Amino acid sequence: MVLALVFSFSLTAVAEERLKMSTTTSTENSGLLDVLLPPFQKRFNVRVDVIPVGTGKALKLGRNGDVDIVFVHARKAEEKFVSDGYGVNRRDVMYNDFIVLGPKNDPSGLKGAKNAVQAFKNISKGKTSFFSRGDNSGTHKKEKSIWGKAGVKPEGKWYFETGRGMGDTIVTANEKLGYTIADRGTYLAFKNKIDLVIVYEGDKILYNPYGIIAVDPAKYSHTNYVMAMAFIGWVTSADGQKIIKEYKKFGEVLFKPLAVQ
Repeated sequence: MVLALVFSFSLTAVAEERLKMSTTTSTENSGLLDVLLPPFQKRFNVRVDVIPVGTGKALKLGRNGDVDIVFVHARKAEEKFVSDGYGVNRRDVMYNDFIVLGPKNDPSGLKGAKNAVQAFKNISKGKTSFFSRGDNSGTHKKEKSIWGKAGVKPEGKWYFETGRGMGDTIVTANEKLGYTIADRGTYLAFKNKIDLVIVYEGDKILYNPYGIIAVDPAKYSHTNYVMAMAFIGWVTSADGQKIIKEYKKFGEVLFKPLAVQ
């Protein structure tokens, strides 16, 4: 009996912890987590259960107390999540930018647009279809904000909502030879699988920062707050930021660190 108890205690003492994280499909599709998570999991003897969804859904999982941490890219929504009392200790992690993808012949003439707003106005003329994620993700929020600045209500035969993640939306736009807006990281991850090319980039409104937030333990005491803070510390540490800085696809850096320059 004593030996059984000792054996049971030993198993418990070394048992792997679990950390539930909701994040964007763009973060997951890019492949970054495949290199960022293993060193953290090994160091802290923890398994990170990743739930890749759009930013809106990722934050909703946090609001419901279904995850311990959220890792997303929609600054205003993140700040509201914190101010509403659902998250604490938000930290900047990294950034990349949004780009517009389209057919090589660029039938709507985006390559000559003076800014992103003009590029979207060109798309709205309906010469070629536009494929939106339509899922309240950070990418979808950015897309809607640009349509708003352009004074365009996106609807009609040229506008389609996939209701899916970034990778799937890129693939759909590629199959239909249409336009879409994407984060650069996911595009680079899919670059060798598609014929679409970058037809517009570079406007400052396409800046795309990512933040990480622990779910407030005062709101949901069952969350693994200690491990959530350990992970926040890891991704914003010199080691974590170095992994982000050095992660490449096709020789290009997908994300640039914000916590440690």
